[in-house]
Amino acid sequence: MLYWGEGAKSRNYAALSNADPEVIRLFGRFMRECFGVADGQMRVTCHLFADHVSKQRGVEQYWLDVLGLPQVCLRKSVVNRYSRSSQRKRVNRLPYGTCKVVVYSTEIVQMIYGSIQEFAGFNRPAWLDC
Repeated sequence: MLYWGEGAKSRNYAALSNADPEVIRLFGRFMRECFGVADGQMRVTCHLFADHVSKQRGVEQYWLDVLGLPQVCLRKSVVNRYSRSSQRKRVNRLPYGTCKVVVYSTEIVQMIYGSIQEFAGFNRPAWLDC
């Protein structure tokens, strides 16, 4: 159910982004335990704010530690710059930014979609066209 609300709706990969380390940890565990995904199959991208740049390596390591993954799973981080209109209102709101975990597997995505539809009792053909 978490994937239904928070997951990427793609045909070729299962991805989830969130700022809550427990949500990210649960998704990693879900991929490992339910689908047998090896650590090396998971990809991690950090989405940071401008005030994270000075501690970027620490933030990236934080998310890898949350997931129990090696450095090779890390992809290039995305840094969002503050716009003039934001007036830096969100400084330090998310101390570790957000983390996106991706597993490239059409088979896993289809099993997740099928499970959600079976559990919820509906049919969504559009999910097959993602």
